[in-house]
Amino acid sequence: MSDNRFRTWLTAAIEQAEKSWSEGGIPIGSVLVSPDGEIVARGHNERVQTGDPTAHAEMVAMRHAGRRRDFCELTLVSTLSPCAMCSGAAVLYRIPTVVIGENKTFRGAEDWMRENGTTLHILQDERAIALMERLQKENPELWAEDIGE
Repeated sequence: MSDNRFRTWLTAAIEQAEKSWSEGGIPIGSVLVSPDGEIVARGHNERVQTGDPTAHAEMVAMRHAGRRRDFCELTLVSTLSPCAMCSGAAVLYRIPTVVIGENKTFRGAEDWMRENGTTLHILQDERAIALMERLQKENPELWAEDIGE
């Protein structure tokens, strides 16, 4: 897989993050991608919008993907390094590859995912970083709530 493909998929995840932000939510987005490069599911953080503490972008994308037997062939793309919960779901369903838009503002359970056989690609994308820095500056309380502080 090439960096250009990763960035194309990340752009779709960033669009989801921007959608969440426009809804008053947390600007994190995610997509699931098939081996042939097709986006099979999209999600954005909906914790604020739904009041559901588990409605992280990665979890929402997995819900939108539905019951599938091929999670072990998909690539998970997220604008932000996945937290312990989302990393756990990725490992549970044996998602082999996770593309991370950035881990500068938050570093999730990356070591644990690697220890469990997940390949990570960290892009440090300026667009993804800017989204999280904006949230941290404009609404630090919401950011702290989202990461369990």
